[in-house]
Formats: sequence, structure tokens, C-alpha cells
Amino acid sequence: MNNRVRFTFMLAIFIGGFASLATELLVLRQLSSLVGSTAVIASVIIGAIMAFMSAGYYCGSVVSLRRFNLRRMIFYYFLIIAIMVILSSSFVLMLNYFQLMLKSGINSSLLRTILYSLIFLSLPSFLFGCIVSLLSRYLHKYNRNYTGRIMAIDTIGSVLGSVLSTLLLMPLIGTSHTVIVVVGLCLLGAFLFRRKNMDILWIVLVFCLGFYLNRSSLLRRAYNIVEDNNASTIAVVRVDNGRSTLMIQNGAQASKVSEDKELIFPYVRFIEDNFLQTLPQDKVRHILVLGAGAFTLGREDDFHDYTYVDIDKSLQRVAEQYFLKKPLGRNKKFVVNDANQFLNETEKLYDLIIVDAYASERHIPIDLVTYEFFRRLRNHLQPEGIVVFNIATDSLFRDRFSQNIDYTLQQAFGPGLSRQTIKSFNPWQNETDFNNLIYYWRNTPYRPAVYTADKNTSFLDR
Repeated sequence: MNNRVRFTFMLAIFIGGFASLATELLVLRQLSSLVGSTAVIASVIIGAIMAFMSAGYYCGSVVSLRRFNLRRMIFYYFLIIAIMVILSSSFVLMLNYFQLMLKSGINSSLLRTILYSLIFLSLPSFLFGCIVSLLSRYLHKYNRNYTGRIMAIDTIGSVLGSVLSTLLLMPLIGTSHTVIVVVGLCLLGAFLFRRKNMDILWIVLVFCLGFYLNRSSLLRRAYNIVEDNNASTIAVVRVDNGRSTLMIQNGAQASKVSEDKELIFPYVRFIEDNFLQTLPQDKVRHILVLGAGAFTLGREDDFHDYTYVDIDKSLQRVAEQYFLKKPLGRNKKFVVNDANQFLNETEKLYDLIIVDAYASERHIPIDLVTYEFFRRLRNHLQPEGIVVFNIATDSLFRDRFSQNIDYTLQQAFGPGLSRQTIKSFNPWQNETDFNNLIYYWRNTPYRPAVYTADKNTSFLDR
């Protein structure tokens, strides 16, 4: 075996490692808009990929190298993987898959994710494993000392696929364009093992398909997507017969502005009317908003000091260019950070903290529903300061999440925690009915007592 062949095989192993991890992260990123980004969803995707990749490793170790033409096998494997990356990672196709599942009556996000994994992730993961196993066996025939080098190259590819896709490619060129890059890498692997002119034609056709389905103009024209990075897929659309502008972030309605106050989100109207417009004007109050959205909370307030925190650094540019159509006011600051990390790093106390990071029942960051997070919020309140939560949950605690989040908030804040259901609901139905609920608590001394039949001071307390 000459140096050129060895280099080709090692490059193919590197491409397999890079593309497999990049595809996994692309899938997780794209799915966040459709089924959320919980640990359960991630475990299903990662588990499916690892399981079928393991099967591929085994199959590649037992198939007869003499019976099959290795070069043709690897060419077709990479070509099929490229096609499956397009089918599994292109937002346009994924959106249609999941809409079809919903129309078919498959309402469980977990079940939809499992079916998606079996249909679209099983084959490419299996083939990735086969490629590494087959090339490793072939290299071992000529040099048994290649094991360490093969493992190193495969691991380096995986590490770079993970790091570069999330830290470089998605932020700089967007998620959909990263799909094109990964498809191109897989087709490069196929190109290394080509034999006929027709092979190049197939490579070009598959690349054109990947480019067509993931180009920015298609996303903009079909779904009004204006930003597509490693943190968010953002669409801005006109609704209510052109009277309102809606921003959709990762599949959830994040913000809405309208000249008609009755058309904005009811929970936003409730927070504005009861907590922002009632702020005293005797001095500047400091307001913290966790979950910036499109910076609509306090949009008309030019007096008090606002700090918005979100993990997507593109939000301010997108909001100013496509949504607000003007720069943020001088009294408003945007901090790109994780909410927990921001609270850990700052010592500042706030007069009002608004938590608007729970976009829907599908988009609830698991680290922002913990007792520890709520205590951090409490510790960052000024005396008499108020914290407000908008949480999508059931009005009558008919599911475990509604019961547990309510109990966790009660344990974290204690007496004085209040709750307001924003929309009307049916208390007699048995099915869970997700609603916007506003929890709020004021940082004031509480010394509650229980009225009993033999000790009742209610007439004095009043």
C-alpha cells in the first residue's frame, strides 16, 4: 500500500468522524425548533446514533473484503450518507416531516423524535460505523500498528466536527449553510473513492440538492427566516392582516408588536400594565429581563434602566433591523449570557426581575426551573423588589410538570407567592391545558400565622 492510498483512507476516516458529530449537533439544533431541546430529546438522538453506529462497526468487521469491492462500497456509503444528511438536517424537510406526524395523530414529542431517529438517523449512523471499520481492517492488513493512528484520526475528526460546527460554522454562516458544508464533506469522501465519470455526476447532483434545500433565499421566501445560527432560528412575519409583527424564535412565538394594544400577547400586556407602567417615577429603577425576545417588555419606557439577558447574540441586530425598526434606547442594555451564569457573576440587585425564558411547553430550559435558580433570583432582588415569571403550564395542575414547578416555586419563595392565569380555561376537562401563568413575588418581610378556632386574631389583623 503506497502513501497516497494510506492518506486517502485516513482522510476518509477523519471525514467520517467530523461529519458524524457535526450531523448529530445539526440535528439537535434543528430539532429544538420542532420538539424542544430537553435532555430527553438529546438522549434519544445521541442514543440512536451511537446504537446504529455500533451496529455498523460490527457489520464492517465481519463482511468479506474479498467478496465486495471496497472502493465502490465506500463511494456509495459516503454518497448515501450525504443524501441522508440532507434529508435529516434540512429545516424545510424537517418541518414537513413533523407537521405530517402531527396530522397523523402523533402528538407526543418523544414519540415523534424516536420515529424521526429510526427513519433518518439509523442508516447514516450505521454507514459511518461501517466506513471506519472497513477502512481500519484494510489498513491492518498491511500494518497492524495502525490501530492507535486510526482511533486518533477518527477522534480528532469528531472533536473538530463538534467544536467547529457549533463555535465557528453555525454562528458565522448559519445552521442551514453548515448543512451544506457537511454534505460537501461527505461528498468529498465519496470523491476520494470515485471510479467512473458517472460518479462525479452523482456527487454534483447530490450537492445541488443540498444547496437548493438549504439556501437562505428559500428559507426567507418560504418561512420568513431572517436569522439561522447556532442558538436560534428566527422568523419575522406580518400577522393580523398586516396590523402586527410577530417574531418566531425556534418555533415558538417569542415577541409581538402592534399599534393595537389588544393584539399583543395577553401576558405581555398584563406585565406591562401591572408591573412596568406602574413603576414610580421618583427615581430610576433597575429592571432585569431574562429572555430578551425582541426587547418588547418596557419598549416605550425611556426612564428606567433595563438589562436584557439572552444567549443569542444576534437578537439585538435582528430586533432592530426587522422587528422594532429602530435602535434600543440608551436606557437599555443587552447582555449575551446564560441566565444562571449572569446571576452568578453579577452582584447587582434589581427592583424588578422578569423571567420570560419559558417560550412554550416545548421550550423550557431545564436549568431555569430549579430551586437553585429561583433562589438566585430571590437573592438579586432589592428590598421590596419584585420578581415576575411567565410560565406555560396547566392552570389546574393536571400534569406532573405543573405540579412540580408550582411546588418548586413555593419552596424557593415561600409565603407571598402569587399566581395569575392570563387566559380563560375549562376547569372540568381532564386533559392538560397549557396556559400562560404569571407568578410573582415581592421581597418583603413575611411573618404569617395560621388562624385556628381557639386562636384567631383576624379581626385585629384587619
